[in-house]
Amino acid sequence: MDKREAIGSWLSGPRAAAEDAGVDFGYRGEQLGLPEEGPGSIARPGRRLGALAVDWGLCLLIAYGLIADSYNEAAQVWAPIILFILIVLTVGTLGFTPGKRLFGLRVVALDTGRVNLLRALLRTVLLFLAIPALIWDRDGRGLHDRLARTVEVRI
Repeated sequence: MDKREAIGSWLSGPRAAAEDAGVDFGYRGEQLGLPEEGPGSIARPGRRLGALAVDWGLCLLIAYGLIADSYNEAAQVWAPIILFILIVLTVGTLGFTPGKRLFGLRVVALDTGRVNLLRALLRTVLLFLAIPALIWDRDGRGLHDRLARTVEVRI
């Protein structure tokens, strides 16, 4: 291995270096028994962030239009509270928020297929802590999904 290959493997990360060495990691969701593409497959990060942005915008609109007198108060106080309640209630009952539905996503429990309110509450609390949502496993699930034993899939 020359210096360029060593630097290239360092820049691309350990997964790329292992794949170049012949290690097969499989596709996202394979360990969970999910399909590689189409309905039931793991939701991609872009869709997940888009759905969160739609939900945040909706909660900000509700907070600014119905509750708060100023945009700062709406964004800093009321919108996060409304978003928390929205996620817990809609994911805990329907399995998706309005943003997730718009982007064709659904949260399902790994064992039962349906997310209950307690599991949705745990997932949302961890999501609001932010750090668990930023730590992902090889299937693309955040730590908040792993601890709540849920997965976000495409509809």
